Amino acid sequence: MKRVFLIILDSCGCGWSPDAEHFGDVGADTLRSCSRSAEFSLPNMIEMGLGNIDGIDYLPKAAAPTAAVARLRERSLGKDTTIGHWELAGVVSPAPLPTYPDGFPEEVLAPFREATGRGVLCNKPYSGTDVIRDYGKEHLETGDLIVYTSADSVFQIAAHEALVPPEQLYDYCRMARNIMTGKHGVGRIIARPFEGEWPFSRTTNRHDFSLEPPAETMLDAISAAGKDVIGVGKIYDIFAGRGVTETVRTHGNTHGLEETLRLAERDFTGLCFVNLVDFDMLYGHRQDPDGYARALREFDSWLPSFTEKLRPDDLVLITADHGCDPSDRSTDHTREDVPLLVLGDVKPENLGTRTGFADVAATVAEALGVPYDCPGESFFGRIAKGENV
Repeated sequence: MKRVFLIILDSCGCGWSPDAEHFGDVGADTLRSCSRSAEFSLPNMIEMGLGNIDGIDYLPKAAAPTAAVARLRERSLGKDTTIGHWELAGVVSPAPLPTYPDGFPEEVLAPFREATGRGVLCNKPYSGTDVIRDYGKEHLETGDLIVYTSADSVFQIAAHEALVPPEQLYDYCRMARNIMTGKHGVGRIIARPFEGEWPFSRTTNRHDFSLEPPAETMLDAISAAGKDVIGVGKIYDIFAGRGVTETVRTHGNTHGLEETLRLAERDFTGLCFVNLVDFDMLYGHRQDPDGYARALREFDSWLPSFTEKLRPDDLVLITADHGCDPSDRSTDHTREDVPLLVLGDVKPENLGTRTGFADVAATVAEALGVPYDCPGESFFGRIAKGENV
């Protein structure tokens, strides 16, 4: 294969994992929740075989599916974007990244205040939209930064763009990234700029500053082999830039799909790694199953325009990194298995339930002919037609 497209429907889980009770997520099922919405319509993915995946018994089964399919079960001890993407790229995390259900300790906040010269507001788990509603006015009055977290391993800083321009906010995030190492090495430091009058609205200038992966990823291996690794959306941020040879910033799913279509028309050799964040950020966390279903429908409607541009030596993998059930009792991520659709010149096999997202990394590396040793097991030889093996 010359080109591989790996597309992540951020948070599109397909049912709680066997260990979900340890995460408080028994019963979570993001895709099933969306399927109950009147906005839900995925004819193209259903034709590919989405309903043939283990456990997805609420969607029609394709008699002659056009894709290989599987259910993927995470091995890492986490349910966040960073750990999910790292495992998809070949790195299993045996321990969860630190979280702060009671807020950040003074040993973190004191050096942060000293570095930024600003005070701190909130310092507790909070919804991103609620926190600017409740603390935005005080932020503008005092100049103090709104610092908050969630159930995930994140240190988030919200600031009004009229008071703290985005580039300055990014500098504050870099300061926090330098402080939060070792036992406080959170997965992501996130800039959350907002604008306007109360109750305020978040802008599209979010930026993530991630912890570097603790081991070599498939991105490192592919780029070291002299091939392209094009990150679309927040891929560069998730991997702290490591192994990414080109990055395409996006403002939401629609823009991400436009850029992916443009890249499908371009000649390159290697991996195009796409993250579509709106599923998670706009709909999962905000408990909006109808919005989530509309976003899925947009993606499904886009697929034919993408697949018609594919070449005989292209491979496409569509999957997710965790769940974020928009109909459960929490706004947090959920511990779920994820669906996998594999398109291209492949045998339309059902690969069953596979233990480990890292199977994706092993498969991508083998498809591109790149040596890469990781905990995953490649299924490329099982689905590839003779001339592609």
